[in-house]
This record gives sequence, structure tokens and C-alpha cells, in this order.
Amino acid sequence: MAETPTTTIERQEMDLSPNGQGPHALVPAAELAIAKQISDEQRLEEERELQKVETGIERRYRGWRGNWRLFQITRMIAMLSLYLYLDQYDIHYKHYRRQARARLAAAYDLTRAAVYGEKLHLVKLWFYDKAIRSLRRYLVGNATRKDINQKKQAVWLKKKLIELGPTFIKMGQAMGTRADLLPLPYVTELGSLVDSVPPFSNDVAFATMEHELGRKINEVYAEFELEPVASASLGQVYRARLHTGEEVAVKVQRPNLEAMIKGDIVILKRVADFAERFPQLNKNADWAGMLREFDVTIHEEMDYVAEGHNAERFRENFKNWKNVHVPTIYWNATTKKVLTMEYIHGIKVIDLEALQRQNISPEKVNRLLIKTYLKQLLEDGFFHADPHPGNLLVMGDGRLAFFDFGMVGRITPQLQAKMIDAFFHVVGKDPAGIAQDLIDLDFLKPGTNPAMIRPVVERMFEYHFDLKLKDVNFKELTYDLAGVIYDYPFRLPSNFTYIMRALMTLEGIGTVTDPEFNFFETAKPYAKEFMLRREGKDFRKAFVNKLMGRDPDGKIDWDRTWKLAKMAVRTVING
Repeated sequence: MAETPTTTIERQEMDLSPNGQGPHALVPAAELAIAKQISDEQRLEEERELQKVETGIERRYRGWRGNWRLFQITRMIAMLSLYLYLDQYDIHYKHYRRQARARLAAAYDLTRAAVYGEKLHLVKLWFYDKAIRSLRRYLVGNATRKDINQKKQAVWLKKKLIELGPTFIKMGQAMGTRADLLPLPYVTELGSLVDSVPPFSNDVAFATMEHELGRKINEVYAEFELEPVASASLGQVYRARLHTGEEVAVKVQRPNLEAMIKGDIVILKRVADFAERFPQLNKNADWAGMLREFDVTIHEEMDYVAEGHNAERFRENFKNWKNVHVPTIYWNATTKKVLTMEYIHGIKVIDLEALQRQNISPEKVNRLLIKTYLKQLLEDGFFHADPHPGNLLVMGDGRLAFFDFGMVGRITPQLQAKMIDAFFHVVGKDPAGIAQDLIDLDFLKPGTNPAMIRPVVERMFEYHFDLKLKDVNFKELTYDLAGVIYDYPFRLPSNFTYIMRALMTLEGIGTVTDPEFNFFETAKPYAKEFMLRREGKDFRKAFVNKLMGRDPDGKIDWDRTWKLAKMAVRTVING
């Protein structure tokens, strides 16, 4: 059965995309209460109030409040670590037994007391094993109850992350792609984590804008909407109009978000340092590594200037695509905490009825979306990492508009070449090739013997390769792979986190917009086109260097060139 797309397509419905009309009309900015506070005393009071709000956030991480938050976070992580340890206990126990037997064998070369000590250790290990297995039966259940209990635990984890606020909502979304750290029910549940929190007050939002822009709000905007269009964990969006007449979306960051994120990360680092004292609980979850990765990505999302530059780079990459649009960034009203961009009216890519009323084919929109992502992944090496429906609109003239470039991914040319190989190994139903791709793409944990893993991957793909290409579901294939990654010595490379997230979201959109949609079937002709263009360019360069004596290795991959030539001939014949 194909995985239902509901959880993917409903995710982050309230994200920071200028994608709605707003519940109220625009009002003159000069009529806003804050615009009338023009005396020096009033401005000082405005600054004091903003400072008071930000200081209040900092107090959450000091004194008894800080200790209480430390307790809440520690309890959640301890319970999660325990669940993961119990889930993988059989593997841990085998390791303990091997160690104990090795110690006993070594003790026979020492003293009788050493032998008795090691035998006593084996007795203690027996009691420990019985206690842990009893606890596992209670918390995890037997084989028939395991999936049910893990789903309950995943729901509990999702609820706790939402309760803990913005930092943990974002962290949960990142964990939702980490099949190497979490069992499949957790990955599935966290994939539906909604980034929606109550809005903060207009007074704080408007004061933040004035503080950041260094001008009164009515000096920057002619009109403003009083209710935010959307509110999410990092900030909220308003609709407004500039004095020059352009309708814009204004994204403003939550007050003292930096202190909130910093406070939570400091607590998490303390917990991670403590967890390292218990490697048996920490073995399957590299909290320290994941925390470092999260710290980098969350600060990238918090920098609205960087987001604006990401949007402009994306626009430059698609400047020759007349059917793709990226909102204009208004730099005179943009800072690290305030982003002003063109407001786009349009239809969500999954609103089939609205698209059909405008005589726009949802199937064509979906194929355009897939083609843009193949270009981003295989040609540009720079891609929008969060393509959920709230960040994509179909404009009245049929153009596809992209929003929210706070989360982007980058791919090296070497990784692009390996991804192309893997794609065509899947299309060509070559399990041995895919097994080698996983090794080449650094999916194996250090020290793992590839010969042990290759047959596991081949068996896993056999079922999917018995299907016709149109019946191979990318999400289903990914979830099957997730189970293998978790149960065997695999890891999800950090450079694949965003890629997997984007591709799974795209397939969810595709399944809604086109019932006959299949990712591989749709992507195959475009992937061939990009591969021929890219590989052909590389071959020409290598060939010229060879003729001119500029190639230090003096080698050309003739086998790859022959395959490329055959593909080109078939493409011409079939085209």
C-alpha cells in the first residue's frame, strides 16, 4: 500500500509564507497607535517595553525557572533514550555477553579471585538482563505489540516537543528525517509535526520592526494589516503596502528569539554531556552531533538577510524559466529580524478545485515542480529544502511561485554525480549497484564491513524491483530503507537530511495533485536530460584536457562514456 500523503501535505500549514488574503483589510499605517508615538519620551518608553519583553524571556532560563526547564527537557530526553535503548537491547546484550566471556577467559590467566569476580559479574549480568527484559515487556511490548507501543511513544514525544516550544518543534522536524537515530514510527510521526504556535502581540511585533528598521512604521509602510497572516515558531507574517504602491509580506522575528534558542541549546548541551557518561543509552542516538547540526541550521533560518540572499540566488538560477517566480526582496526594509518581500496572491499546489477553476492542470503543475527540483539537485547544487504546500503557490498566470528560503540545502558536484548513479540504479533495478551507492554515499557507519551489508540491501530492494517502475513508491521505498538503516550499522549522512525531506514532501504533493503520479516515472526523462547535459560537459572537458595534455591522470572513464552514449541514442530514438 502506498503511504498516505496526508501527514506530509498538512505539515506547517501555518508556516511563514505570504500565502493568504488575511482576515482583515489593510489600514493606513499612520493610524496605528505606535505610529503616533513620536516624542522622544514615547520612543524611549517603546524601547523599554520591548526590552522588558526580551528580558522576561531571558528570565525563563535563570533561577528556579531555568532549573524547571532543565528538568522538563532532561526528563523527555531520558525517556526517549530509554525507549531507544530497550528497542535495541538484544544487540546491546550480545555485546555485553561477548565482553563478559572475554573478561572471564582473561581471568583464567590471572588469579582464582579474578575468575570468581568475573563469574559474579556474569551472575549480575543475568539479573540485569531479566530486569531489563521485564521493563521492555512493559514499555515496548512483545513483537505483536511493539509497533503499537512505539506509535504511542512517538505521539508522546511529538506532544512533549510542542509543549517545550519553538526550539524543540524545529528540532523535532529535523529528527523526523533521522532514520538512523529513530525507529520508523517516530520518523513517521515527527514528519507530521506542525510548526504553528500562537502569535505574539502586535505591540511587540511593531516595536521590533521600528527598532530594527530605525524608522517609524508609517515611514516604511503606507498600509498595514492588523492581524498576522501566519504565525510559526520563529516569527510571524503581516500583509502591508509600501508608499510606492507594492503589496508586501512583512516577516518579523519573535522577541529575543536568540536568547530563547541559546538558552535551550545550553541546556541541551548539558544534557548531552551528561548522556555521554552512559554510552549504552547513547549508542544509537548521537545527541551531541545532532545538536551541533541543529545549532547551525536554526541560526541560518533566524537570519532573514541570509534568507533574502538565498531567494535572490534561487531567482538567478531560474532566470530563464518563465514559469517559475520568486518574490522580490525589498532590501531597504529588510534586516536580520525583519524581512519585507513581494506579496503573491495564488493557489496552493494541492487545491485541485481552485486550480481547475482557473483552467490550470494540477498534473502539469506537479511535473513542473519535479523538474525544478531535479534542476536544483542535479544541476544547481542549491535547493529549497522545505517544499511543503504552504511554501508553493500557483499564480493566476500559471507560474509556480516559491517562498520561504530560510531552509536551503547545498550539494557538491561529486555528490550530484553519485546521486545520478543511484537514481539510475533504482530505475535500472540494480540492487548490487544500489548497495554500492549506499557505501559510496557514506551511509555506513565507520568500521562496518560492506560485504556484510550488501546482501541485506539487495534483499530489501528485491520486492520493489518485482514491481513495475510506475508502482515503485518513493516514500514507501524510503520508509523500508529507514527500517534497514535503523536495524543495521547505517547512518544518514547530514548532507542527505534535507534531500530526503524534500523528496518525500514532493511525492506527497504529487500523489495529491496527480493520482497516477510516480516519482521515478516522472523524474526519469528529466534526470536523463540533466545527466546528459552534465556528464557530456564533463566528458568534453576531460577529452579536451586529454588531447591538450592538461589532464594530470590522463584517464577518461570510457565505460561511463559508453553508457552515456547509449543513453543519448535511446533518448533521441524515443524522443
